[in-house]
Amino acid sequence: MNVDVEPVEDVPVDDAAVPTGIDAAEYILYGGKGGVGKTTMAAATALASARDDTPTLVVSTDPAHSLSDTLAVDVPSEPAQVRDDMPLYAAEIDPEAALQDGPFGGEANPLAGMLGDGPDPLGGSMPGSDEAAAIRLLLEYLDDPRFERVVVDTAPTGHTLRLLELPEMLDSMAGKILTMREKMSGLVGGLFGDDDEDAEASLREFSEQIERLRDLLRDPARTDFRVVMVPEELSVQESKRLLDRLDGFGIPVGTVVVNRVMQDPTEVADIDPEWVVAPNHTDCDFCARRWEVQQEALAASQELFRGHTVRRVPLFAEEVHGERLLRVVAACLAE
Repeated sequence: MNVDVEPVEDVPVDDAAVPTGIDAAEYILYGGKGGVGKTTMAAATALASARDDTPTLVVSTDPAHSLSDTLAVDVPSEPAQVRDDMPLYAAEIDPEAALQDGPFGGEANPLAGMLGDGPDPLGGSMPGSDEAAAIRLLLEYLDDPRFERVVVDTAPTGHTLRLLELPEMLDSMAGKILTMREKMSGLVGGLFGDDDEDAEASLREFSEQIERLRDLLRDPARTDFRVVMVPEELSVQESKRLLDRLDGFGIPVGTVVVNRVMQDPTEVADIDPEWVVAPNHTDCDFCARRWEVQQEALAASQELFRGHTVRRVPLFAEEVHGERLLRVVAACLAE
């Protein structure tokens, strides 16, 4: 038997039913375990923000970029307007390219000056150099007067935390390398270069820039760090660790987003049931069992949720790709 069903992607999303503008801080950062949907949340938030003519930049610091696919536009490595009908800007930071432009790349690498022209005993790029490059560009974009709001799709949890730990790492590394240089120069005269003071100053300056970023992240009036998770045990554990680490840095988390919930989307947000396909918990044993597993994970997340605004985003039958479903996601985040 053939049944004619109108494809969901052909059902328009009512403009008036989705957010036009958002009530949020200047800077919104989405963090969490890899693969939980941070890019989707960042893209939906930026799109909603730009809809009321607020110049908004969405930027990805994740080396595995998917922002272009999610927005269904070509996103360059430097900020550029990606929509003609609204002030939406986007950029996918390329850490490898940024490394060529200091403070740790090419001739601008301060460690090269400290170690001289001989073989690099560190064996290649400096540990954390990709994070350093991403942070340098991110700081530049945060200060860009073109944008009234910046939405950041961060790298997976480990990379994000390493960014915040860079000041201590740089201070420690600079001290160790200078100590090694002093010891070696007493044994082998002329082996090292003479520009170690400039190199040390470069490291100190960059460390101060990251401290400024920390201060910004610690200011809830200007920054909203949002943790994204899925209702699964491993994701719950990872999110708890991230919240603990962020708390250790003094960075408040305002919102926890639970993505891919197998719940009727109309129970999650005030959206038209015709826009999306809802899971069938009555006739689909897989859907029913999966929802039971998710409910168990959500029950285990109550301590994690305490003190935070919680937003649920449903699991969609189709991939979130392009503006139509991003508008639905924005509606869920605005509830």
